[in-house]
Amino acid sequence: MRTGKEGFIAHFDRMAAEYPGKRVEVKRAFAEANHVILHCRQIWPGGLEYAGIDIFRLDDSGKIVEHWDVLQEMPGKSAHDNGMF
Repeated sequence: MRTGKEGFIAHFDRMAAEYPGKRVEVKRAFAEANHVILHCRQIWPGGLEYAGIDIFRLDDSGKIVEHWDVLQEMPGKSAHDNGMF
């Protein structure tokens, strides 16, 4: 992925073109100091669903300088009733 604002926008433009119909639902958002954390449900074409966490570190001017993420495929059946969200 390219860096900078243009790279960030290009990434999401490419994802939208490659996976039309993909949706992301932000379930929780946390912000503390220079970090933002998003807990999301991703619904992909073809019925795949993922629980995801995105972690962003921002600089003093509010620009994203680091990004980490993790994805877990949503199970068809859970061993408990707690759910993923």
